Amino acid sequence: MLQAIATVPRHLFFAPAFEAHAYQDKAFPIGEGQTISQPYTVAYQTQLLNLKPTDRVLEVGTGSGYQCAVLLQLTPHVDSIEFNEVLFTRTRQLLASLGAGGAGLYCGDGSVGLPDRAPFDAILVTAGAPGLPPALLRQLRVGGRLVIPVGGSQTQRMVRVTREGAEAFVREEFEDFRFVPLLGVGGWRS
Repeated sequence: MLQAIATVPRHLFFAPAFEAHAYQDKAFPIGEGQTISQPYTVAYQTQLLNLKPTDRVLEVGTGSGYQCAVLLQLTPHVDSIEFNEVLFTRTRQLLASLGAGGAGLYCGDGSVGLPDRAPFDAILVTAGAPGLPPALLRQLRVGGRLVIPVGGSQTQRMVRVTREGAEAFVREEFEDFRFVPLLGVGGWRS
């Protein structure tokens, strides 16, 4: 997983004004009220997924595309959905120019996932949610993992939910983080 992060040139996902700061362990604005997560957070969430090369992954919140590019280093089976159309358009072009266009990229409400592409072995949410979106839980394969920050608007607890059966889920809680809000019907607002 660390090799995946080392392989992806983070500075390419930054606006020129912030490029000099690309390798600091900080989140930075990417426009549209959104941020690129700090490398520690990207590594933390990715590690919690416990990905195998054959896993099918859904990323909710494409943002700059950095996390998606990291995931593509671990498995070629990545779908990513972005709520904001401006970010979606820009990121789709950037990922294609980097040769990372193999991901299925979608614009829409990530809080409801991609039911037509489900089930997924792993779902990663890169925005803070007020709770666990039921639609995402339903789209997990048995044995699949959902990693999502859950909590209030100021801080969220990183949560991993593993689906153990049709209606059986195991929830684990980890460290506190601060994310931009998850938008959509399963998030804070649409």
